[in-house]
Amino acid sequence: MSGHSKWATIKHKKGATDAKRGKIFTRLIKEITIAAKTGGGDPDGNPRLRGAIAAAKAENMPADNIKRAIQRGTGELEGVSYEEITYEGYGPGGVAVIVDVLTDNKNRAVSEIRHAFSKNGGNLGESNSVSWMFSKKGVVTIAKSAAGEDKLTEIVLDAGAEDLSDEGENWEVLTDPKDFEAVTEALKAAKITPEHAEVTKIASTYTKLEGTQANAMIRLLETIEDLDDTQNVYSNFDFDEAAVANASH
Repeated sequence: MSGHSKWATIKHKKGATDAKRGKIFTRLIKEITIAAKTGGGDPDGNPRLRGAIAAAKAENMPADNIKRAIQRGTGELEGVSYEEITYEGYGPGGVAVIVDVLTDNKNRAVSEIRHAFSKNGGNLGESNSVSWMFSKKGVVTIAKSAAGEDKLTEIVLDAGAEDLSDEGENWEVLTDPKDFEAVTEALKAAKITPEHAEVTKIASTYTKLEGTQANAMIRLLETIEDLDDTQNVYSNFDFDEAAVANASH
């Protein structure tokens, strides 16, 4: 879990400090729209939409934004037509990378992603080349100042969480995707606000990099994250915290 936790925490901190909240909302709106388009606008009968709405609420997205995204997906409102594509590849040191894309221009998306990989010491792979290493999980990060371990354990396990781990400044709760909404709602009911909450893909094993390779991998992930068409990025990258400081200079 450590590699995922570090990168997720850093991404969230960067999102806050770099004023990228608008981009977070854009990605969530895209996900709600495509979920409604593929599975219908009723969250009760559409688990993907239900999860997307839960993630949007965890980021305090206004209800009107959520409603409009659903309506664009069902065709009640006019909107852009997105294509859903997943790319897989390798970063420096053979680190596995998966990129989920929602795009209105497939040629542009693949060109930009291929360029990001090649520019930062990686390369695109074949479909299913690395996805077998990952499983889908709900992850909720909670500041230790927000709740003690005993209280938090009782709340999240009763709501269906699989695990609670100590990740330094934060607690990290792991859930099956189907239990993600119940866990976030239980936290809300207990007046505990997560630092971050999402359904993501977590690797079964991690590849630790150091020095130049670690810095190059961080640049690769940041480059891919910044692309407009990128919806999610997953990797089995682990690193020393010092590498992040070095990469930012």
